[in-house]
Amino acid sequence: MTEEFKEFIMRGNVMDMAVGVIVGGAFSNIINSLVNDVLMPVISIATGKVDFSNLFIALDGQSYPTLEAAKASTSVFAYGSFIQTVIQFLIIAFSIFMVVKGINVIRRPKPEPETAPTTKVCPYCKSEIHIDAVKCPHCASELPKE
Repeated sequence: MTEEFKEFIMRGNVMDMAVGVIVGGAFSNIINSLVNDVLMPVISIATGKVDFSNLFIALDGQSYPTLEAAKASTSVFAYGSFIQTVIQFLIIAFSIFMVVKGINVIRRPKPEPETAPTTKVCPYCKSEIHIDAVKCPHCASELPKE
């Protein structure tokens, strides 16, 4: 059983998946920093200095100065952090799309160069023969000069 498990773990697909998960986690941290530290401040300025992470509705109907204060007192509907999470998801999805698209361009097989034909069809017996043949090897007909 342990040998079977060892063989399963050492397969290329499992190792590739493990590397993908690790790189994905690191990539996620980069995207989170991009969203929180770069894009959200710009979006906040563009929307009139709205801080999305601090947008919430207190379910008890009272007003609280910050999300943390509201969470300490009651249940809250924190729609601002949901908006921020959706923006992060869209950026991650777009980034992965661009990486996969780039990899596909690199991996795409180059088209084979077109080569001159090496065969032709005998006009009498319709067999395929060498392009330089002057006599058909199948029907022994003299081929017209082209």
